[in-house]
Amino acid sequence: MIKQSLGIVTLFLFTFSALPAQNKFVGTKMCAPCHRTEKQGKQMDIWQKSPHASAYKALTTAKANEVAKQKGFTTPAAETAECLSCHAPEHAAKNVEKSFNAQEGVQCETCHGAGSAYKTITIMKDRAKSIAAGMTEYKDAAAIEAKCRTCHNEKSPTFKGFNFEEYWNKIKHPVPKAG
Repeated sequence: MIKQSLGIVTLFLFTFSALPAQNKFVGTKMCAPCHRTEKQGKQMDIWQKSPHASAYKALTTAKANEVAKQKGFTTPAAETAECLSCHAPEHAAKNVEKSFNAQEGVQCETCHGAGSAYKTITIMKDRAKSIAAGMTEYKDAAAIEAKCRTCHNEKSPTFKGFNFEEYWNKIKHPVPKAG
């Protein structure tokens, strides 16, 4: 009976210790060192020059507060969950590391998934390993567009239309082909 119980406990512990822990959001500070280089296509520079990088800051303006008030919210835009859900999507995440700062707006992990398990160079050098460790994979442009439209849609009080191809051409950030 004791051997059988030990076997069940061992199986239980092995099974649940082998399950991956929930990935944590690490923030742009962790992504920047590698994704700032020429070899990586200066991906951080593309992001920093985009409206995504200043999406949270847009909520700190008087105009944003006026929009929030018109929508019936009683809190400033930068404190309103409905606004933050697109301007700083991970704002309410409990699974964040100290390096993460929601005030950096729409960050790498908003689209690529929480990066704690795939942030190391040894994993990032292998796309399959990165995906296995939690990096979001998009099968095609339609999948990317669907992700974009979770925020760029008619629910936004300032929505004026969304031309995916036009905006994707401004924000896409492929790794240059080795030549």
